[in-house]
Amino acid sequence: MVAVRAQGIDASQLDPSGPTPLYHQIYLILREKIRSGALAANAALPGEQELARVFDVSRITVKRALNELAADGLVSRHRGRGTIVAGGATIPVVKGSFDTLIESLHIMGLETEVELLDVATVPAEGEIAAHLGLELGAEVQRAIRRRKLQGESFSHLVTYVPAAIAARYTLEELASTSLLTLLERAGAAAYEAEQWITAVAADPGVASALGLTSGAPLLKIERVMRGAKGEPVQLIHAHYRPDRFQYHVKTHRRRPAGGGQPVWRDEG
Repeated sequence: MVAVRAQGIDASQLDPSGPTPLYHQIYLILREKIRSGALAANAALPGEQELARVFDVSRITVKRALNELAADGLVSRHRGRGTIVAGGATIPVVKGSFDTLIESLHIMGLETEVELLDVATVPAEGEIAAHLGLELGAEVQRAIRRRKLQGESFSHLVTYVPAAIAARYTLEELASTSLLTLLERAGAAAYEAEQWITAVAADPGVASALGLTSGAPLLKIERVMRGAKGEPVQLIHAHYRPDRFQYHVKTHRRRPAGGGQPVWRDEG
């Protein structure tokens, strides 16, 4: 059994002024370390007193966080031995590929669970209208959903679909079926995607939905899906946990048709 040094635990994520209780923030930080494998199975966590010093909180606060971890089956607590990381606590990472993007999105939809958090018909404004090729104020369906793998949240999704397309499927279907599948059934299948990727800090709402502390790093993807004739059929603002999701890109060199030096191109 290997003891974990407290110096390897980053206490900078703790936000004493935030709305989340300190004990739960510590729980989330330690849970993240365990789920990602940074804290290995059968490793002994630092003692309550040492963790209290690292996080600059009371020992009672640390004890409550460790008890939460134990209640979730992530650690076991033993008198005289301390707190031990449980086996089998890591979960797989969801993977996507730029090479076969739409195929990857279909597979992801089949292999993960979806939870519908909110849905409403709203007027399209600003960039939403522009991305969907609609007039300002045109009606779109805004759906907020969360995706999970083996019960663990990994993405928060806000999708916008023109109301005329959204009218072809039900809320019950939206709550249980991949949106790409629903678009196909609605006669608006996606054939092309354009997306932008950046890193952002989690706002309180998204952080809560993904079980993170406010300000935690996230991968943000903005994606426009287009139909066979190039018409926009969906806009999505997606936030992914970087420890649960990764994109893969493969490139190679191609010689231009007119000759000349080979240049790098994305595969696919």
